[in-house]
Amino acid sequence: MADTTTDYDLIVIGGGPAGYAGAIRAGQLGKKVACIEMERAGGTCLNWGCIPTKALLKSAELYQKIKKADAYGLIVKDVSFDFATIMLRSRDVAKQMAKGIEFLFRKNKVEYITGQAHVPAAGMVEITTGEKKGTLLKAKRILIATGCKMRRIPGLEYDGVRVMTSREALDTKIQPKAVTIVGAGAIGVEFAYFFNALGTKVTLVEMLPNILPVEDEDSSKAVHRAFEKQGIKVYVNTKCENFRVGKDSVKIDLVEGDKRVEVESDVLLSAIGVTANTEGLLGRGAQLELDRGYVKVDNNYETSIKGIYAAGDIIGPPWLAHIATFEAVNAVNGMFGHGTPKRVTGFPGCTYCQPQVASTGMTEKTAKEKNLDFKIGKFPFTASGKAVASADSDGFVKVISDAKTGEIYGAHIVGSDATELIAEYGLAISLEATVEDVHQTIHAHPTLSEALAEAAAATSGEAIHI
Repeated sequence: MADTTTDYDLIVIGGGPAGYAGAIRAGQLGKKVACIEMERAGGTCLNWGCIPTKALLKSAELYQKIKKADAYGLIVKDVSFDFATIMLRSRDVAKQMAKGIEFLFRKNKVEYITGQAHVPAAGMVEITTGEKKGTLLKAKRILIATGCKMRRIPGLEYDGVRVMTSREALDTKIQPKAVTIVGAGAIGVEFAYFFNALGTKVTLVEMLPNILPVEDEDSSKAVHRAFEKQGIKVYVNTKCENFRVGKDSVKIDLVEGDKRVEVESDVLLSAIGVTANTEGLLGRGAQLELDRGYVKVDNNYETSIKGIYAAGDIIGPPWLAHIATFEAVNAVNGMFGHGTPKRVTGFPGCTYCQPQVASTGMTEKTAKEKNLDFKIGKFPFTASGKAVASADSDGFVKVISDAKTGEIYGAHIVGSDATELIAEYGLAISLEATVEDVHQTIHAHPTLSEALAEAAAATSGEAIHI
């Protein structure tokens, strides 16, 4: 018989951006809370996703900068890199951040349990692996935040050598000479940039008409052009067929209409999306209602069973860490009476290749589909003094706004610091500001942020520098 502990106010299952944030917020509210994570605090994002990939991308970006040092009047000879050390630094960054989460657990009196959790019924959680295997915990409330795992191509064996997902790619020590990346969403695009920047021959394949298909078409096309200029072979509207995994290479047939091309590489990296992580989670007494495989919740983040809540990737797209944190904190605030929970409406999306891509709100395509009367303002970084001085003038800022009122419908940025700049337009949309409000806000000169104001001014033909 399993050991039973005392009651908790909340048990959180999953220690990623939703889970750890929800647990810490409950701790801040003085609640007795436990957080169960099957691997390490921080979940996939911190350990095998957002954070380590950014460490890799920074190494790749810096290497490329040094190679082009002459553009800044600098002379650097014989620049090289150690691939294994780059990968090791990435892992060390993840470990450092995981320790930070563990510290926050202690600070907020969150009981942190390493192991896999099983929910046999409402109010009960059983630990099925780890040191506390067999322990049965009781709670008035349970928050499920188990996230997602990488979707796999049917029929392929993922050995971590020839065929891998982003997780295995983050743990490799040997740089591939050639890699084929299937799927050109944010994960696929970021790995394409990383490997190519370090000299790997990269083939990027997307079955939809554009890479980064959720982004505005102008942004997608700009990155497509930049990637081809960097030497990445990009295929869109292309299916992958007839996978042949050998001892030393992987061969794939790329099919676009009537065209068929064979591509061979030593590694296949699969980045075709994610699927809900529910394996072994729910018992017969906790069969939650699902929606397309994801846990269905109401406006309070409560599932079909009273007392069981869910937040983050497990409740469906968009699968972004910052959204997961927002949802979990709102769920916890709501369940303990600290305001009415908010559901996600607007949010930023970011891709950290070079040039970077960031967006918030509607795309131009969406505005057309909604039959909105809108204007577009666009400002290129080639007209930005700061961007040119920094030798980072690729890209643009694009703003979509209501033709009459100036209400901001969406903003799209391609450029070296796009992921930092997008926050201003996120706040503007949240505060229901207009393009005129952004235009009339004085932006320091010279800064990249001036391009945000110039794009806003361009919606009415008032941009000064174009």
